[in-house]
Amino acid sequence: MIQTIRNAWAVPELRKKILFTIMALLIFRLGSAIPVPYIDSNALRDYMQTQSGTILGLMNAMSGSAFSMATIFALSIQPYINSSIIIQLLTVAIPALERLQKEGGEEGRKKLASITRYTTVAIALLQGFGYYSLVNSYGLVNGGALPGIWVGIVIILSFTAGSAFLMWLGEQITEFGIGNGISIILFAGIVSRGPAMIQTMITGVRNWRNPLTDAQLAQMTQTQIDNHFVLAGWAVPLVIIGMIALVVFIVFIQNAERRIPVQYAKRVVGRKMYGGQASHIPMKVSMSGVMPIIFAQAIASLPATIGMFVPSAQVEGSGWNTFLKWFDTSSVFYIVVYFLLILGFSYFYATMQFNPVEVANNLKKNGGFIPGFRPGKPTADFIHKVLNKITLFGAIYLAIIAIVPLITGSAIGASNLAIGGTSVIIVVGVALETVKTMEAQMLMRHYKGFLE
Repeated sequence: MIQTIRNAWAVPELRKKILFTIMALLIFRLGSAIPVPYIDSNALRDYMQTQSGTILGLMNAMSGSAFSMATIFALSIQPYINSSIIIQLLTVAIPALERLQKEGGEEGRKKLASITRYTTVAIALLQGFGYYSLVNSYGLVNGGALPGIWVGIVIILSFTAGSAFLMWLGEQITEFGIGNGISIILFAGIVSRGPAMIQTMITGVRNWRNPLTDAQLAQMTQTQIDNHFVLAGWAVPLVIIGMIALVVFIVFIQNAERRIPVQYAKRVVGRKMYGGQASHIPMKVSMSGVMPIIFAQAIASLPATIGMFVPSAQVEGSGWNTFLKWFDTSSVFYIVVYFLLILGFSYFYATMQFNPVEVANNLKKNGGFIPGFRPGKPTADFIHKVLNKITLFGAIYLAIIAIVPLITGSAIGASNLAIGGTSVIIVVGVALETVKTMEAQMLMRHYKGFLE
């Protein structure tokens, strides 16, 4: 990766794109430090620290802590991501959008992009209103002598404008910079929280190393005390080794794919023979990416998020309080539900992205076939069977990545590590995608120079 970046920096055209991307990210981080008026950001930050295991913690991680500081980029690019997912799902449900996507060409893609932008603004307005309602319900809004309705309008429009600006900035990075702009902004927001997460992990390990009270020490033998502190001394190295192993595992799975062999029939046209070559259909193991984790975490955290708006949920022993303990991120019930949701959403998202019948029909039209299977339905059934196996493996992989940081965070007392798996997958995936983009552009430039 480092060698690829050095080679790209040596190319003037790519150097300009890298500098443009860096400047855009500096603007993003600058905006993440500009607070929205009339909100007590210090009190809000203290409140958000108690909500690290809820959907608000997930949104805070994706925004680079801007969500907990009530800055103009607090909503980050979440409205755009939600809008893209909604439009993608609607293209399957609404025939007009499906035709626009498949048969509209460049003009159709522009119309879909325009629809996505308008939907992003609408979602940003809704999320901005929800954000304002949340902070207002806890008395964190102070508009002075201004009427409450005008204070609310200013706050909501500030959040909406910030999200729309980030959407535009991401498009500029995609066009004039390196890689996918939206992914790069998401990457920068997560990486910016790295030092804070490391500090939280160190604090949690320290608290775990010295949890023994004087009464407990009095009941333990010297050998038991020595074994405890020896085990605690290995906590930090084991966590670091585990994190490195997690990254290596993610990189391996992200690049893994199942290749289905395809053979094309020979055709004689005039005096020339066409076809006959062998190819393959690449099917990535991690086809659905990080989306099943995001969906599963949003739903699994929904009870805890609703409980924030119920006053009785804070009363020990009440019905709501007992119910919410089941959905605590350290409970076995939450982990099991989280695991099953990831499996379900992985199959759902893989089905939305890959259509075996359509692939089989395209092969048949182009004279291709999978050795050992007749064209048409037998080919589609075989591809569907392979898809189910790959999706199961990919879903288990995602579940492991999501649950291991959750269990580790519960063990060392760092609850915000529950979203660590999501963050690591996004960071590693965006890094690999950006490096591949650089390599592709350098390869294209090499061919151009060779042809010239």
